[in-house]
Parts: sequence; C-alpha cells; structure tokens
Amino acid sequence: MSSAAQLLQGQVMHARLRPALNRFVYPVFYVRLNLSRLEQAGTRWFGIDCWRPLSVRTRDYGPRDGSSLEHWMRQLLASHGIQADGDIWLQTFPRVFGYVFNPVSFWHCHDAQGQLRAVLAEVNSTFGETHRYLLALGGADGQHRSVQAVKQLHVSPFCAVEGHYRFRFRLAAHAHSTSIDYYDQHGLLLRTALSGRPQPLSDSAVLAALLRFPLLGLGIVARIHWQALRLWLKRVPFFRQPPTPLASTTVHQEITP
Repeated sequence: MSSAAQLLQGQVMHARLRPALNRFVYPVFYVRLNLSRLEQAGTRWFGIDCWRPLSVRTRDYGPRDGSSLEHWMRQLLASHGIQADGDIWLQTFPRVFGYVFNPVSFWHCHDAQGQLRAVLAEVNSTFGETHRYLLALGGADGQHRSVQAVKQLHVSPFCAVEGHYRFRFRLAAHAHSTSIDYYDQHGLLLRTALSGRPQPLSDSAVLAALLRFPLLGLGIVARIHWQALRLWLKRVPFFRQPPTPLASTTVHQEITP
C-alpha cells in the first residue's frame, strides 16, 4: 500500500502473568504516516500541525521542536551506522479533537528495497518521561526477527526498572502486528500485542474511526488507571519511580537465531 497515510483499526492485548493474572484486550486505531510525504497526508478530517478532528503534531515526536521528523530520524540512523535509506513510516495514536496520550509510537525504517531495517520505539510514561529504543534489524527477513532491549524507563509502578523487552514485528501488506514481551529477573512477566489492518487514510475511514472512538486518548488514559487499580486490588507489589535515565535513546541489535 503506497498511500502517504494509512489508518489501522485493530486491538491491543496486554497480559500480566504473575503474581496475579491480569489480561485485557481493547479495540483501538492508529495512523501511519510516510514521513517523506507528510504534505500529502492531510484531508478534510485529518491534518498535520493544524487543527482537525483527527491530527498529528510533529512536535510530539523525535526532537520535539516541530522540525523535520524524517531528517531527524535519518540523522539518528546514520549516527549509529544503520543502513535504512528507504521509506520511514511513523505509527502512532493521533490527536482526537486535540488530545492524545501515546504509550508508544513506532518509527518503521526501511531500506531502498522495502525491507524493514530498524524500528524506533518511542515510549512515553504517564509520569511525563520519554525513552527511545532504537532496534536494528539486520537480516533480509528482519521483519520476522526479534530484538532484545534492556528496560530503561519506569512506565508502571507495578514493574521495577530491570530486565529486558523482546520486540517482534510483522508488517505484511494486509496486516501489521507487534509483540512486546517483558522479562524480569524471574522470567516472562508481561505480554503485549498490537495489531491492525492498514487502509488508506481517507475522509470516510477517518469519520468511521471518529464515530467508533470519539474519545480515543481519554479512553487510553482511563484504561491505564483502571488496570492499575485492578493490580493494586490484587496486591501486586508497588515500585517507586527511580531517577530518570541519562540517555534518552539506547541502541539494540537483533537477536541472532
């Protein structure tokens, strides 16, 4: 699909395995933007750096100053020797009537042949902090590979800042999926899966998404706090927020099979 912008309707699944089981599945939608074609992405219902019922503000991402996201990302890739000279797509929750909270946005970086070579996972916490995990994928079938990343950011008071994540990506033409498994010192603790079917971001697609999810951002925040209350009632241990990590971006390589 070669459109400048896509809309993905799908779901988020999250499961905690111990000390108490807690699992939920919520329907959501994302937008996915080709960073070299942002000027072509706007519609009557969706806009970049302007008010629309659905919108994306560039200063919410990357350098956070409103400058070119594509230029910033290509500089980051080059500084770490990652060969990804093709399209860069940003997958994110959009602002809905001006409001958004993005637990994680993904920058999918391809080479000139269309192979996925790197993913930047830009993680935001409800404590107002951000960390970026730059995940390098080396093989020709890199979109099916795993990348392991040491946990850097305090995103939940019910998990310590220790252990590592394992990311897996699959970007097929008809369906996209991302899985994130979190391991602490005792083994697998959390499983998260995000999935969706891409379609061109048209006025009709945006209107359908707005009618189904008129309070997307507020719903995300409300669900985060509702699930936190459930964990607290189940007496899951609580961890205080540690100091913010010094590095805002860390780089991680794919796992060798």
